[in-house]
Amino acid sequence: MDLRLEGKVAVVTGGSVGIGLAIAEGLAAEGVDLAIAARDAERVGAEAARIAGRYGVRVDAVACDIATREGTDSLIEAVGRVFGGADILINNAGSGSNETVMEAPDDKWQAYWDLHVMAAVRLARGLAPMMKARGGGVILHNASICAAQPLWYEPIYNTTKAALMMFSKCLATELVGDNIRVNCVNPGLVLTPDWIKTAKQLTEGTGGDWQGYLDGVARDFAPIKRFATPEELANFFVFLCSERASYSVGSTYFVDGGWLKTV
Repeated sequence: MDLRLEGKVAVVTGGSVGIGLAIAEGLAAEGVDLAIAARDAERVGAEAARIAGRYGVRVDAVACDIATREGTDSLIEAVGRVFGGADILINNAGSGSNETVMEAPDDKWQAYWDLHVMAAVRLARGLAPMMKARGGGVILHNASICAAQPLWYEPIYNTTKAALMMFSKCLATELVGDNIRVNCVNPGLVLTPDWIKTAKQLTEGTGGDWQGYLDGVARDFAPIKRFATPEELANFFVFLCSERASYSVGSTYFVDGGWLKTV
């Protein structure tokens, strides 16, 4: 299937590792030029160079913290300066949490709000006008199944991802008249480096069978009985970026191996 994405410009936050990196590579394979943003300058620079060399597209590495206004401003400025605008925005950067409502301090709530919600708000305000000037575009938000089916141990993550899902719906209604399609993706279990790191930490005192631990998680939660690869999820994002998904507006898609228990 020709997705007709060649020559487009995409911005991917959290683009140097895991899901964001897989999305960036998936778009590059379709001929999309990229601005990939992450906090680690060395890592994002190395991945940008690797993707550019492999796929023959332009890739700009932007080292910034998008949880801050300064970080989003620097990313918006770089996109305008290097590419003259963008056609696609993937709001992917995020992180899990671990706390209780009763004990979590205000500053932890604020930090996750800034990362999961305000980053998306600020980038939309900065990049949507550029998209409109180019004739339209696509904005996708990477939320989580936890936005609708929360896990007990991460109330801040659950709450801020639910807010991101609602923001996506509101933004879609506001921008559809400018030919900008906005949608949200709620993944389930995706085998990212963070999952592997956590599994190794949890099993280091009991024999170190981290793979067995992850297999157990998959059996307990996903009817498909396995984790998705980042590339499997990225394929869905890339499709939603294309004109093949031209009637998809304001929706939330669960890509979770059957984990969601509601209809």
